[in-house]
Amino acid sequence: MKALCRDCCQPMPDRPRCPACGSPRVLSHPELDQLSIAHMDCDAFYATVEKRDNPDLADKPVIIGGGRRGVVSTACYIARIKGVRSAMPMFKALALCPDAVVVKPRMSTYVEVSAQIRTRMEALTPVIEPLSLDEAFLDLTGTTRLHHAPPALQLARLARDIEEQLGVSISVGLSHNKFLAKIASDLEKPRGFSVIGRAETDAFLLRQPVGVIWGVGTAMKEKLARDGIRTIADVRARDRKWLGDRYGSMGDHIWRLAHGQDARRVSARAGAKSISNETTFFEDTNDPDLLDGHLWRLADKVSARAKAKDLAGRTVTLKLKRANHRGLTRSVTLPEPTQLAGTIHATASPLLRNALGEGPFRLIGVGLSDITSGDQADLSPDLLDPAAAKRTAAERAADAIRGKFGDGAIVKGRALR
Repeated sequence: MKALCRDCCQPMPDRPRCPACGSPRVLSHPELDQLSIAHMDCDAFYATVEKRDNPDLADKPVIIGGGRRGVVSTACYIARIKGVRSAMPMFKALALCPDAVVVKPRMSTYVEVSAQIRTRMEALTPVIEPLSLDEAFLDLTGTTRLHHAPPALQLARLARDIEEQLGVSISVGLSHNKFLAKIASDLEKPRGFSVIGRAETDAFLLRQPVGVIWGVGTAMKEKLARDGIRTIADVRARDRKWLGDRYGSMGDHIWRLAHGQDARRVSARAGAKSISNETTFFEDTNDPDLLDGHLWRLADKVSARAKAKDLAGRTVTLKLKRANHRGLTRSVTLPEPTQLAGTIHATASPLLRNALGEGPFRLIGVGLSDITSGDQADLSPDLLDPAAAKRTAAERAADAIRGKFGDGAIVKGRALR
């Protein structure tokens, strides 16, 4: 198989249009039936879900984020054309795109859609390494006989089905290792499907800036530029030992990826290292009731994500940012992992009370780390708190009601503060 139609998902001769359905969305590559490492990335995931659920937003620039002092979580492609980017301060984003519709994140909805996408991935292969709610690596090695189709065709069908059934478009990168698959998935967004084969690896990499290498951020790019290294071709003109002596282990890492070498396997056990959520206030505050209300809502969001992924965490971390932007973090490690909003809030709440004297604050966040499987969560009753078992049962019952009737079916009073 050297070509396939991405609309009707039929193998085909290498032609500009599909002979079966007439679509111009034809994917052709000489190694199309030989590659099995993929990276799948949802296109502007949060914004796409919001447009799916509210058709009135379809042709409008949409920004997902908080108030004017918050930051952009993501933005649709219409807003991106105006220069809006993830992690950009909201005031700057609105200056670039004043007609944007700003939507507050609905994490529980995004988690639910992510789980639906994950279920469809698992139908193809158990070897999935999620990087976030909206992207993952897949290793489809050895699945051709099982699914009677090479990995490229399986991925095209998966992307088509996710878009048709869930209303979320996917971009796919396919290659012979994780590094190149990740690069490929960014080449033709949105709704892209790009392939980087073994034979073209060197020629492709030589044209790329050094910033495509994992771990080469702004600071590292500046260091490399001072040594005359701005492209991968520049890296490959340097001796491996020189790079190692100059930049330590990072230098060897850069050399290997610049030569297309990435021996890391797709690991289904890699998973998330932490689960967190935060919010930035419109005005600095030291109001304990207001802060505690935000803390509960954040704990509830972190809990929802942990439950959706069947994960739990042993360490609860409170994050605060002062008016002068200086950060403050406090953590507590629990006797056993938890995924309960009540436990997360009850653990972080004393940390918040003890930190009030260092306010006012412009940001609050809470997170779970030391992540483990959800089946290890909340197993032992709290003998010092006889009501703990009842609260746990009540939270599980509330989860079931929300799952059936929506997030707004049950709202705790503290969340209204």
